[in-house]
Amino acid sequence: MVREIVHVQVGQCGNQIGNVFWETMCKEHHLAEDGKFVPSQNKHHDQIRLDKIGVYFREAGEKRYVPRAILVDLEPGILEVIKAAPTGKMFKPDNFIFGASGAGNNWGKGHYTEGAQLIEECVEVVRREAESCDAPQGFQITQSLGGGTGSGLGTLLLNRIRDGFPDRITATYSVYPSPKVSDVVVEPYNATLSIHQIIENGDETFVIDNEALYNISHNVLKQAQPKYKELNWVISLVMAGITSSLRFPGKLNGDLRKMAVNLVPFPRLHFFLIAQSPLFAPGEGAKVKLTIQEITDQMWSSRNFMANVVPGDGKYLSASLAYRGADIPSQEVDGIVKSIQEKMAEDFVNWIPNNIKSSIISVPPEDTLLSGTFVANTTAIKGVFQRISSAFARMYKRKAFLHWYKGEGMDEMEFEESDKNVRDLVTEYQDKQDVVVDMENAENAENAENADEAQAEDAPQEDAPAEEAPAED
Repeated sequence: MVREIVHVQVGQCGNQIGNVFWETMCKEHHLAEDGKFVPSQNKHHDQIRLDKIGVYFREAGEKRYVPRAILVDLEPGILEVIKAAPTGKMFKPDNFIFGASGAGNNWGKGHYTEGAQLIEECVEVVRREAESCDAPQGFQITQSLGGGTGSGLGTLLLNRIRDGFPDRITATYSVYPSPKVSDVVVEPYNATLSIHQIIENGDETFVIDNEALYNISHNVLKQAQPKYKELNWVISLVMAGITSSLRFPGKLNGDLRKMAVNLVPFPRLHFFLIAQSPLFAPGEGAKVKLTIQEITDQMWSSRNFMANVVPGDGKYLSASLAYRGADIPSQEVDGIVKSIQEKMAEDFVNWIPNNIKSSIISVPPEDTLLSGTFVANTTAIKGVFQRISSAFARMYKRKAFLHWYKGEGMDEMEFEESDKNVRDLVTEYQDKQDVVVDMENAENAENAENADEAQAEDAPQEDAPAEEAPAED
C-alpha cells in the first residue's frame, strides 16, 4: 500500500525550493516535464519507479502524473514564474493559490490579515488533496522563516493542518535566518514568532540556513557564484533521501513516522540537523571511489551540514542514517553504525543507548551509485536559536519596527511570549546536554555504593546478641 505525502510550498523561498524538489522527483521517477512517464529498456527497472509513484504523484490517465503539491504565496510573482517554466504544465491549476499584495516581510500580515483571507482556500485545497489519498503518511511544508509569507502564512497553515489532521506527521523544511546572509532587517522578529508556532504544532523540523548552504557551495561544490537554484538542489537531495524508503523497496525501512519516533525524545525537541553525501563539484564524482565508509564519513562531516552549527558545542541525542544503493549489505551498515557509536561515544548522550537508526534503500539516486542522507537531533542546534534570540533582544529592547506589527493588530505580549518560548527551548537543549555529567556522577556514586555493599558482605559478621527471654509475670 502506498503511503502518500501532501506537499505544501509557501512563500517565495518555499516555492523555489519546492520547484527544484519536483524536478528531482521527476528525475527519480523518470517523468518528463509534462508529467508523462518515460519508459526505459529495462521493464523491471521501470516497474520499481512506478510501483510507489503515488507517494508524491496522482495518476491522471495515460501514464501522466500530477504532483500532490499546493503552491501558496501572497503575491503572484513567483507562481507566475513556475507556471511559465517547462515543469509548470505538470501541476494542477486549481492548486495555485495566491493573493495580490504580498506580506511585505511582515509576519503579522502573513498570519493575521492578508494570510487570513487566503487560509480557508488553502485549507480546502489541502483537505481535497488529503482526501484523494488512500493512506496519507503526512504533510511536508517548505518555507522560509525570515520573510512574511513563508513564516506568517506558513505557520498559520501548519496550525490548521494540525487541527484538521492531528494524527498525521507534519514535517517542515524551514530556512532559518543566518547573520552573514541576511536580506531582511526584521528577520529576528519573523523567525522568533514562527519558531514559537513550530515548537507547538510541528512534528519534525529540518533546519536549513543559507550561510551553511553557501559554505557547501563554495567549499564542497567549488562554485564561484552560487545561484539559489543550486543551493535549493542540495536541499532537494535531502528531501528525496528522507522519503526514499516510502517510494522504493529496501532492506531496512524508514519513513516520516519512524523518523519522528526514533529521533524525538521529547515533543518540543524536534529540530533536526541534516546533511547529504556524496556532494561533489560537477565532474569530480568519477575521481572518488565511493564506499559505504566514505559516504558515512561525509555524512558526519560538519562540512556537509545544512545548518551553521558547531557539532562540538552539543551532544547527539539521536541520528538516522539512510543509505541508498544497489546491494548494500546490512551487516556492513550495522558494523559501521557500531564503530561510530564506539568511536564517537563522547559525542552522544549516554542516557539513550544505541541512538542511531539506519535504513537501506535499494534504488540509488539518478546521478550517483551510492548516497547517504543524515538526520540528527543534536543539542548543538540550540546555537541557531541563540543567534536569533540575541538579535531579537537587541531590536526589541528599543521597540524597533514594532509599529508595523501592531498595525496588523498584534500585541507586544505575543512578542514577549514567543521570545520566552524560544529561550526556554535553548534551556531545554542545554539541560538535556548537561544531564550527561550528572549521569556520570550518578554512575560513580552507584559504583562506590556497590563497592561499599560488597565490602560489607565480605567483612566477618559478629554474632548477633541472643534475644532476651520474655520476663515472667
